[in-house]
Amino acid sequence: MDKAKIGIILGSASDLPHARKIGDVLNELDVAFEVTIASAHRTPDDAANYAKNARSRGLETIIAVAGLSAALPGAIAAQTTLPVIGVPVESGSLLGMDALLSTAMMPPGVPVASVGINASANAALLAARIVASHDAPLADRLQQYADKKAKSVRAARTDEKSFDGLPMAPAEALE
Repeated sequence: MDKAKIGIILGSASDLPHARKIGDVLNELDVAFEVTIASAHRTPDDAANYAKNARSRGLETIIAVAGLSAALPGAIAAQTTLPVIGVPVESGSLLGMDALLSTAMMPPGVPVASVGINASANAALLAARIVASHDAPLADRLQQYADKKAKSVRAARTDEKSFDGLPMAPAEALE
């Protein structure tokens, strides 16, 4: 397998389902990645070392997945100049709003891109787009992925059974 271009760091093992969703998208796009677990609160030195060593190991971007206070994306961004994408996870009594705000509201000088709550697939696509900015074959695969999704939407709007008696817009409405 190729050397990982995208690093996925999870705040805890409970975030592994998100890593699997990210991995599904990256595998479909044929992008090499790696996954680890390091907590911003329980193993801060491990998280910092992962971020500090990422560029020299060939990573081009990092996806940080965390719930509750979601300090992990910011802790990673503070230790690297690589792009960091935060995935806030739905958890706790605030259902992920705390994680979303913690990820999105970073202080000046510590940028973190944030996707929506539980939006693991979008994090994968954003990371792939970052890598594709200088990888033309990956850019082509991303376009094929988008074309496949568009084809699926177009197919859904021609399935009269799905509309179950609802009046359908004529085909020329979207041309």
